[in-house]
Amino acid sequence: MTDITGKVAVVTGGASGIGRGIAEQLIEEGAQVVIADINKDTVETVAAEIGAWGVSLDVTDAAAVSALADATVEKYGKVDIIVNNAGVGPSAPISALTLDDWHWIIDVNLFGVINGVHAFLPHLLGNPNGGHIVNTASMAIFSPLSGLGAYGASKAGVAALSEVLSKELEEQGSAVKVTVLPPGPVRSNIKNSLSHRPEGQTGALVDVDLTAEEGADSLRWINPREAGRIVTRAIRNNDFLALTHPEWWPMVAERNAVTKASFEKYSA
Repeated sequence: MTDITGKVAVVTGGASGIGRGIAEQLIEEGAQVVIADINKDTVETVAAEIGAWGVSLDVTDAAAVSALADATVEKYGKVDIIVNNAGVGPSAPISALTLDDWHWIIDVNLFGVINGVHAFLPHLLGNPNGGHIVNTASMAIFSPLSGLGAYGASKAGVAALSEVLSKELEEQGSAVKVTVLPPGPVRSNIKNSLSHRPEGQTGALVDVDLTAEEGADSLRWINPREAGRIVTRAIRNNDFLALTHPEWWPMVAERNAVTKASFEKYSA
């Protein structure tokens, strides 16, 4: 997809943070955009501000995600791009996590993406011009951090799902492409994740404001709109990875070196 002009795009988690940045950039490049978000009041306000269609959506509700896909095609006649971006990111040690904790994070971060792919892929495959799927993961897929066991597991699942889907579509000769966005530090609203947790669940998870953590000032924080530009660039270039912080390669290379050493050790 070399040109986004005239495309129809859906962005989940689109009322704030990275999702809003992606939506705004898609609109600037000529797309008609649907933003879906769990916060009904916010999504309606933001949609009016940026010129999108706003829909209240809980991505853990597969039927609702499917209904959104159908409604988008009914309204616009097609869908070209789905950005499965909605996610949560609270923290707790694995030893303290309850099963409610695990289920909630995986339901939102992984099944939210699964629901999006399941609902929108048939429409994209039926689009004679193909389409594009963008799934938001995290730099945690390359270098997991303490306290983010459930989060890291969910995002690793997103990355694996995306890679397999990309390979399958390529083998089928499909014009549908896949991009994974593993963002580094972005100024977003993920620090308020727990406000959307279902009532009645118990657990150890706590929201973490990474901008206030020790050492945060040494990181390169980008704004959501910059993340949006990176995503649209990846869409136009059919890139599998959309990297916000390529300067983190040495960290990834270090982990790869450990993996390589293990292969060499066991091949001896």
